[in-house]
Amino acid sequence: MSAVDEKTMEKIVALCKRRGFVFPSSEIYGGLNSCWDYGPLGVELKRNVKEAWWRSMVTSRDDIVGLDASILMHPKVWETSGHVAGFSDPMVDCKKCKARFRADHLETARCPEKPSKKPGECAGELTEARQFNLMFKTQLGPVEDSGAVVFLRPETAQGIFVNFKSVVESSRVKPPFGVAQIGKSFRNEITPGNFTFRTREFEQMEMEFFVPPDEAGKWYDYWCETRRQWYLDLGLREENLRMRTHGDDELAHYSVGCADVEYLFPFGWSELEGVANRTDFDLKRHSEASGENLTFFDNETNTHFTPYVIEPAAGADRATLAFLVDSFEEEKLEKETRTVLHLHPRLAPIKAAILPLVKREEGMVKMGQELAKQLRDAGISAFYDEKSAIGRRYRRMDEAGTPYCFTIDSTSLEDGTVTVRDRDSMEQSRMSAQEVLPFLREKI
Repeated sequence: MSAVDEKTMEKIVALCKRRGFVFPSSEIYGGLNSCWDYGPLGVELKRNVKEAWWRSMVTSRDDIVGLDASILMHPKVWETSGHVAGFSDPMVDCKKCKARFRADHLETARCPEKPSKKPGECAGELTEARQFNLMFKTQLGPVEDSGAVVFLRPETAQGIFVNFKSVVESSRVKPPFGVAQIGKSFRNEITPGNFTFRTREFEQMEMEFFVPPDEAGKWYDYWCETRRQWYLDLGLREENLRMRTHGDDELAHYSVGCADVEYLFPFGWSELEGVANRTDFDLKRHSEASGENLTFFDNETNTHFTPYVIEPAAGADRATLAFLVDSFEEEKLEKETRTVLHLHPRLAPIKAAILPLVKREEGMVKMGQELAKQLRDAGISAFYDEKSAIGRRYRRMDEAGTPYCFTIDSTSLEDGTVTVRDRDSMEQSRMSAQEVLPFLREKI
């Protein structure tokens, strides 16, 4: 990462803390490595990202249903899926500083004592690589013994596979159809970092699309392009987004095809989402281990078959970070530098700011409060602010990514109009207060 990029990322992190997007977890106790809390603006931004995903994947379609599986599952789920035996990364330790690194990421890693050097290039000697299982263990029930060991799920996908039969029987769906869910997953990463990009506790947005085996290739191509377009539709710049197809040496043992939607972060190209053709591996494994028949019976052809699975799996935290980074700008104006987040209106934590020009003017305050209430009652997040100079209030809203500010002044009291300011162009125009709600609905 270049010095300029490092500085830009530092500014984004500082903005997130200052404006209430992201805070270090347990900060009053010194924090906890790679754990983050979403503040008042951050939780709304991330919720909007998840809602946009759910809308595009579930509520706007008739071939995908939702699910919310438990985080704790029977230990045999993870034995059958291969996670207990094979969900690991190669790890090495520095004998001098005791830092741990992924053995396959040494080229990009840095020594914590000498950041200009890679691990092994400093005075420290590295241990031999060994495998480190990434799953978190915990105890179920009051007695701590081997029979009570369970795992925090490392992915949400297995909850969908073990519920395949129940979903088919209760929802009367037939391939091609999908099951989607959003939920927390946990991986004991060796080297978490890059702000909220790689953490040990994270949220996934996954969908398993069950298809007849001979249609898998067609649906794999469809979901690769559909998922890439989703990010573009919500404002990511095309030059910062790409699809990278995995080579044969990168594919998981159960996959015959995988492509990553990657974003150009300040720290380089990194994965936002993977789209994989998982074949029929998962359903067959769980069927064999559980004794349950997880095939699908096609009434039209009078045949049983095990569906192939196309899986678009996205990170909610990574997507949120990408939208933050891509929208960040320090704009040079005539007398100052304006910090602004050009977030898509659908994602913006605050859709509208209602700003009476003069706090002491009772009529302006009353009109502003009534307009803010009207918007909130309609389900549109509105922020009412009557403190400090109007220019400072505009700047605060720019930093929060608020697309529209509505100012109430003396003319408003005369004719019922308000001034609307566009965040991106900073242009101002007037409209009737009665037009504000329809205007925002159209824009959002």
